[in-house]
Amino acid sequence: MEFEAIMQNLKKKVYHPIYLLQGEEPYFIDQVSNYIEKYALPEAEKGFNQTIFYGKDTEEQNIAETSWRYPMMAEKQVIIVKEAQSLKKIENLAPYAERPSPSTILVLNYKYKNLDARTKLYKAIKSKGVILTTKRLYENKIPAWIDNYLKKYEYTITPQAAQILTDSLGTELSKIANELNKLVIAVKNTNKITPEHIEKNIGLSKDFNVLELQDALAAKNVLKANKIINYFGANPQQHAIQMTIATLFGYFSKIFAYHFLADKSEQGAIKTMGGHPFYIKKIIAASKKYNPTKLYEIMGILREYDLKSKGMGVSTLTDQAELQKEMIYKILH
Repeated sequence: MEFEAIMQNLKKKVYHPIYLLQGEEPYFIDQVSNYIEKYALPEAEKGFNQTIFYGKDTEEQNIAETSWRYPMMAEKQVIIVKEAQSLKKIENLAPYAERPSPSTILVLNYKYKNLDARTKLYKAIKSKGVILTTKRLYENKIPAWIDNYLKKYEYTITPQAAQILTDSLGTELSKIANELNKLVIAVKNTNKITPEHIEKNIGLSKDFNVLELQDALAAKNVLKANKIINYFGANPQQHAIQMTIATLFGYFSKIFAYHFLADKSEQGAIKTMGGHPFYIKKIIAASKKYNPTKLYEIMGILREYDLKSKGMGVSTLTDQAELQKEMIYKILH
């Protein structure tokens, strides 16, 4: 079942006897599990009828026995197993899953991996309960996710602001959601979040970030690129060289891929590569400055400096800021 459908059912008080929440993206797992923990039972019933287990500290038999018992002076009980992926023999829960108690809501938080779909346990949960399988979002999907997340607060965000957050925070949804929650509280007198709001409330500069560096490189603006990379060097905690390299590698890889699209129109690029039109326009513009040969060379430069940033082929005393300056110089020349 999809995440949105599960959440809609939960808000309607439609509960199932077993939830297997599995996969690579913990944010969606936590959202479902936390909602059940907070709202499935009235506060007065939680003391006797809500139990939290941790996979590494419990046995499957204990979980099953607790799940089979009757709730105390209530219609339902909630059993939540956190870190279920750490259970030694999770398959031992199969007998319970095949005939679960109708008065129990059992939630298995199975993070960062998937239960084998061939097992009796998986098949029983699929038959009797709900399975949510989560996947990490690709970077080009994050701006749209940010936009949709803010809509529930009746806020919008400019494409540039969404891209700044993506470039700076990566693809960890819990981390992004935390920063968006701060913005919603902090931003007043408007319902539109801009780069200025991000700079003021989160500390991510609207002028000195990876997105601005990409724009400077795309335009071959040597002065601006050097100003930004000098700022990065002076603020290594916020702008680690490895993060800069990873982001630039993804950026130049997209420009390289654009050169080989059959349909190079804006709509064709959006359909094939994904991403906001705002971002795709920048890719198309940059493709006019960098031909495939130069782009291939740039990706080699980025790989070289990734190794150097990890101490390979350079002195241990080599300054990371100097490495970044060298790298940008080679990209531009």
